Amino acid sequence: MPTASNEGVSLYYDRDGKGDPVVFVSEAGLGGWLWGWQHAALAGPYEVVVWDLRGTGRSDAPDGPYTLETLVADLEAVLSDCGIRNGHLVGCGLGGAIALSAARSSNRVETLTLFGTAPRGDALALEALFASPDDRRALRESLEAGLSAAFLESQPDVRDGIVDWRADGDADRAGWQAQVAALDGFDATDWLVEVTQPTRVIHGGADELVSPADGRDLARRLPRGTFWELEGAGHLCFVERSRTVNDRLRGFLEDGTNEST
Repeated sequence: MPTASNEGVSLYYDRDGKGDPVVFVSEAGLGGWLWGWQHAALAGPYEVVVWDLRGTGRSDAPDGPYTLETLVADLEAVLSDCGIRNGHLVGCGLGGAIALSAARSSNRVETLTLFGTAPRGDALALEALFASPDDRRALRESLEAGLSAAFLESQPDVRDGIVDWRADGDADRAGWQAQVAALDGFDATDWLVEVTQPTRVIHGGADELVSPADGRDLARRLPRGTFWELEGAGHLCFVERSRTVNDRLRGFLEDGTNEST
């Protein structure tokens, strides 16, 4: 299986398709399954890279806590191993914070698409989304923190499938705690002006983990940021509104610009 290495830590990634690279950065504790809907829509016209954060899935899980700088270095190692000199980053929550920080420090980032992301770590209340991979009931119930009630009620088969994927690829408690520790002290408000890449901030209007107001504030502070709210959708809005999100994401990637919405 393909792996990159950062100071001896093995980082698993999956790579598919050809064309401009799109690299997905997952939410704390969640495995690569998270981006399955986008992978299916983009692989082909784009080269899609999905990787497991250290502490998750098939990547190594060294003792924590992890720092944001370490997770950004992990991302850089994945990009380097894939030979990506210029790519599009798509992140959610903690993954959004990693992508933002990478855009500030790396010349490999062309555009950003950020879901459920805020400019400060204390604005991300992610505990309710965690569940042990060994506890299928907890995995099922914790999805109520990330997806709207309307979606869960109308898509019981999808919910069951997500539970299966989480049981197979999510982080355990130690890995999750090590990852969210990277958000301690994270505050990008003073340096967001340095992130000059075109950035689309997308937020579920019913996000219970990160307030849409914080997403709107993030977009406002970015020199080339725009904000798009999906009314009634939860934190994982790109799962429950995947068709709409994928259409918009493809348009954004084709333009490479932040058109108004």
